[in-house]
Amino acid sequence: MATLSVRLPASIHAKLVELAEQEGTSINQLINSAVAEKIAALMTEEYLTRRAERATRKKFDAVLAKIPRGAPAPGDELPAGYKQRRARKSA
Repeated sequence: MATLSVRLPASIHAKLVELAEQEGTSINQLINSAVAEKIAALMTEEYLTRRAERATRKKFDAVLAKIPRGAPAPGDELPAGYKQRRARKSA
């Protein structure tokens, strides 16, 4: 395990102490969890960006074509007055 020294403003440190007490954990564990969550979010963003770069309209339309036609589930209806845009021609 690595050791890291971090300088924090007093206000952030005070909030860390307060939150760690509320969560019943140490400041170290709270920081570990926060950093892990941030890393996961950034990695997810990177993954989705790479996936989007591989996307094509043809693949998108193929996936949509697999959806069976029928009435939407209750609560999934389009709002009253919704105007559907005309579909673009595939390139």
